[in-house]
Amino acid sequence: MGDRGGTGGSRRRRTGSRPSSQGGGGPAPAEEEVRDLGAGGDAPALDKDKDRDADVGSGPRDLRCHRLQDSLFSSDSGFSNYRGILNWCVVMLILSNARLFLENLIKYGILVDPIQVVSLFLKNPYSWPALCLVIVANAFAVAAFQVEKRLAVGALTEQAGLLLHVLNLATILSFPAAVAFLLESITPVGSVLALVVYTILFLKLFSYRDVNLWCRERRARVKNKAASAGKKANGGAAQHAGPVSYPDNLTYRDFYYFLFAPTLCYELNFPRSPRIRKRFLLRRLLEMLFFTQLLVGLIQQWMVPTIQNSMKPFKDMDYSRIMERLLKLAVPNHLIWLIFFYWLFHSCLNAVAELMQFGDREFYRDWWNSESVSYFWQNWNIPVHKWCIRHFYKPMLRRGSSKWVARTGVFLASAFFHEYLVSIPLRMFRPWAFTGMMVQIPLAWIVSRFLRGNYGNAAVWLTLIIGQPVAVLMYVHDYYVLHHEAPLAGP
Repeated sequence: MGDRGGTGGSRRRRTGSRPSSQGGGGPAPAEEEVRDLGAGGDAPALDKDKDRDADVGSGPRDLRCHRLQDSLFSSDSGFSNYRGILNWCVVMLILSNARLFLENLIKYGILVDPIQVVSLFLKNPYSWPALCLVIVANAFAVAAFQVEKRLAVGALTEQAGLLLHVLNLATILSFPAAVAFLLESITPVGSVLALVVYTILFLKLFSYRDVNLWCRERRARVKNKAASAGKKANGGAAQHAGPVSYPDNLTYRDFYYFLFAPTLCYELNFPRSPRIRKRFLLRRLLEMLFFTQLLVGLIQQWMVPTIQNSMKPFKDMDYSRIMERLLKLAVPNHLIWLIFFYWLFHSCLNAVAELMQFGDREFYRDWWNSESVSYFWQNWNIPVHKWCIRHFYKPMLRRGSSKWVARTGVFLASAFFHEYLVSIPLRMFRPWAFTGMMVQIPLAWIVSRFLRGNYGNAAVWLTLIIGQPVAVLMYVHDYYVLHHEAPLAGP
């Protein structure tokens, strides 16, 4: 039979069992008659490669052993199972870091000192300024609560309530900053912790004021509708779908539950889990303990010596050595950041949520798959992202701002708080954190415009691995020059 339709294909025709012409007269095994229907034809593809190789030598010899196919690394092959290569990368990463850690131990010895950690928080064992600042924060929280109580019953006008809230929120940011900057007995680490508490309180009280304002506006609309329909508003309160409605939510129990809950956005009825899972809570607590010790050990043993050895190249402006120090610092810095992320967003927040039976556990999304800078910032810190969208981004859009202006405003606010939490504890104003955040705006545009898919994901990882140690080295260098070299250079 000749070539049909010019396809250059081939066809196999199976024949049944034939009586054997050779001794025994029994039935011979079924054989496959292969006929070439074209000189350039392809061998037929079998369903599974393993079927082709399963019974080698058990049947008659194949006349063909090749077929049309791409190499596995070719994009046209459709092959996607690279699990073995991923495991190889993990093994190589572990071995390379083990070598670095062993080199560090041989060069510096054991540097881990728990007593030194205590000195980072306290200069004087009888003076606890950071803890006192945290306790004083209750006064500002109670002040905001009392303002809302009086607004709910009409004892204050909305304008007066807004003015009191603005003064209270401004004091929440300025008071601890002044104490941290002027009080000599407070350490930089203690200042950071106190300022973080006050920043969280600021964001929570901002949300608390906004939500209660929306409830009052809704209650006023219900009253107006009832009045226009000639009906009486029942109790003057707008009923919500949940069991708590405004102003019944204005209790200290509800208020302090929100202050301690692992969220920055207030609502009248939070989703609640049915019970406390003791095993889950115990795992999270053990993770918190283990990763705390691991972070302290990695910082003292690996990161601090690298930073100290980076001061001389910075002083001499030896750019090749600066780059070498930067790349050497990138590995421990990034590893510490990843461990800190897991410690905070998974272990700590889940432990608090479990204790308080807080139901919404979405503290992060799959930021590690980010193919753009914007996707990373939207998914790595969900509590802050929700607050920015709800209380900053959408209100700006409702006031007529464009999306670009609103997005820039969010980055400006984030840049301010990053600089606030770094410059004040170090008692020096260097805009490295602010600049690093604002650089994210053009970087996000470049990555989304020119890099897609895996290239975009690689660009995001590169900015995380290299960008953070650059900021760390800049602050450490400036702090060293200001607090160590300047006194030596003085009279």
